[in-house]
Amino acid sequence: MKTLDLKTEYRSLYTASPKKVAFVKVPPLKYLMIDGSGDPNGSEEFQQAVQALYNVSYTIKFTIKKKNEINYPVMALEGLWWMEGQPFNVKKKELWKWRLMIMQPNMVTKKYVTDAVKSIRTKKELPSLALLRFEKFSEGLSVQTLHIGSYVEELPTITRLHAFAAEQGYEIHGYHHEIYQSDPRRVPPEKYKTILRHPVRKSGKRKEN
Repeated sequence: MKTLDLKTEYRSLYTASPKKVAFVKVPPLKYLMIDGSGDPNGSEEFQQAVQALYNVSYTIKFTIKKKNEINYPVMALEGLWWMEGQPFNVKKKELWKWRLMIMQPNMVTKKYVTDAVKSIRTKKELPSLALLRFEKFSEGLSVQTLHIGSYVEELPTITRLHAFAAEQGYEIHGYHHEIYQSDPRRVPPEKYKTILRHPVRKSGKRKEN
């Protein structure tokens, strides 16, 4: 059986150091996506979205493994975060908009997704399946780093990420992006590992040292 090593193929996008901020160029990638809003803590809507994304991702994985004899890892859960009409603020959770995503290998097509959703619906009721979509998403040039610790303690790391971009003559734009590399059910909050990423563009200014 052939193994598709997505974690090696996209190593620069899914590994980061807590000691530095780095530039990465993110190509267009395929994702399963579900949008929502509000504080995710204790949110049934948020948890249902996570459940639907993983159910469809694993169903597709096992279908491809059986049909094509190709095995690959289901990738990490990712989240885009923003606020309408204003910069993203980690403290105003009630105003958050979010998009949860799981990246899919190139071989995945819309038919795989449609068939997976149909199969899951015959076995269980997942309300968020109706919100799920399959799209390409591209960020282009971005800055990223690794945050170690709880989600509520991300602000200093985010500040450092933005400051690095400004120092290099770039400004952030688009969505605040998080890639969750730890399972909250198995890892204590102080050991969570989360890649933080933000697209950037030239600002025409470079901060002097």
